[in-house]
Amino acid sequence: MKVICIIIGSLSLGLGIAGIFLPLLPTTPFLLLSAALYFRGSPRLYHWLLSHKHLGPYIRNFREHKALPLRVKILSVSLTWITLLYCILFIIPQLWLKALLLLLAIGISWHILSYKTLK
Repeated sequence: MKVICIIIGSLSLGLGIAGIFLPLLPTTPFLLLSAALYFRGSPRLYHWLLSHKHLGPYIRNFREHKALPLRVKILSVSLTWITLLYCILFIIPQLWLKALLLLLAIGISWHILSYKTLK
């Protein structure tokens, strides 16, 4: 069972890191899942993740304060809108799909902005 937790935790960590660069892939849930799975599977990996220079503070701040830094909010919402507007304007020909992508952008933005801002 520990090996399964480590494997799934590592996959989740990879998705979380990818989510930093891909606007439609959420970062925080995958990093939190990785921390939970590493906690069950390997205390050494859990400690490594929480003490990581870039990912550790992000996980700890979210777990303790349920808040995101302003920079993360701005970057996430901006990348989401840039990506989806590009798709709406230049890639997708169907009107119903354009409307769906617009609703998706609004929903993602609302979700990100609903968290408190970390000071």
